[in-house]
Amino acid sequence: MAESKRTARKSDKSEKPGNLVTKDMPITDIVMKYPETFEVFMKYGMHCIGCAAAHFENLEQGCLAHGIDADKMVKDLNAAAEKAVKQRKQDE
Repeated sequence: MAESKRTARKSDKSEKPGNLVTKDMPITDIVMKYPETFEVFMKYGMHCIGCAAAHFENLEQGCLAHGIDADKMVKDLNAAAEKAVKQRKQDE
């Protein structure tokens, strides 16, 4: 029982607006959890979703490698993820 409470709290924290996506998250985790963010990656020219580096690089590392402003991208990724979460809740 205590384990499920801890898990619930952890998941509640990650679902708060503004921090669904963070710079330290692996790129593939972001796209797997929020497929709607794929378009944001394409908009920024980060087409490495399927490349090997996406499996071990976090978002900040990927942004640095591509010369992308990580803070701006996180803001746009969070906007897409928040919209997706809101839509999922409406669909429930």
